[in-house]
Amino acid sequence: MLYSVLDLAPVPEGTDTRAAIASSVDLARVAEGAGYTRYWLAEHHNMPGIASAATSVLIGHIANATKHIRVGAGGIMLPNHAPLTIAEQFGTLATIHPDRIDLGLGRAPGGDMAVARALRRGMGGDSFPDDVAELIGYLGDPRPGAPVAAHPGEGTHVPVWILGSSLYGAQLAAHLGLPYAFASHFAPDALDQAVQIYRERFEPSQHLDRPYFMLAANVFAADTDAEGARLATSMQQAFARLRTGMPGKLPAPVDDIEAAIGPDMTRAVNQALRVSAVGSKATIAKTLTQLKDRYQPDEMILASQIHDPAARQHSLRLVAEVLAQIEGVRAA
Repeated sequence: MLYSVLDLAPVPEGTDTRAAIASSVDLARVAEGAGYTRYWLAEHHNMPGIASAATSVLIGHIANATKHIRVGAGGIMLPNHAPLTIAEQFGTLATIHPDRIDLGLGRAPGGDMAVARALRRGMGGDSFPDDVAELIGYLGDPRPGAPVAAHPGEGTHVPVWILGSSLYGAQLAAHLGLPYAFASHFAPDALDQAVQIYRERFEPSQHLDRPYFMLAANVFAADTDAEGARLATSMQQAFARLRTGMPGKLPAPVDDIEAAIGPDMTRAVNQALRVSAVGSKATIAKTLTQLKDRYQPDEMILASQIHDPAARQHSLRLVAEVLAQIEGVRAA
């Protein structure tokens, strides 16, 4: 089983975007040294606490700063872009970094409707399935006589993933025979049904001969359970602010989350973030093993919205130690 990292390039309170990007570079190097398979970045817009809006640019920066870890998008929000543009961007990345680039595609805008209009004025309707097929075509083998080709892009065969938090993505990924990643780290309600649909309806393709499912989880690892829980309060606060229409930079952790956001919001946030492993190595091992046993994913991708970059790196290293122990025990 493989393990990877999902990074939103968080901008902690008291810092700026430049520091956030530098922190992501450092974290990617830690992830590579610790044996993680992929390092994915996500497209979000109009959010002062997230520095990965120009996702393909940041992917190139991270790939340049690392040596062998796969780097990709988790994901690109395709409704914001013309498929040809994304094919050219990721074809260029794959040409510079052969066999290291992944392209996860999402259907959401990565922002509100004002963002969607600002990114692609005048566009309407749901053309996501057709856009995915068009994009895959641009990245595939040369098509003699085609009126448009992606240069770079053609022949790079950048691996394409479908991302989702509903049954729609599961159905599309199954129909197209593509790998599927579920956003259970913030929207887990449809997780069980989506996994079942994807596996039952999967149609083998030139891309895959069997289903390949990636599970996303939040991880906040520390030396003690109490410190792990404290680290997690940054994401809890950020999620609460997003839900109330007040997104901002990633807040510093607090000792009492209910005092910070209220008991009702705490319950709602914890429900949305329930696919999380929080605490010491022993607690993290127990939670990740339970998730692995329940969903049997082919891969897990781990997100850690931690305010202090040093604590985020420490968490990633602790989790790597836990994963080595889990796999070692199972292998034995």
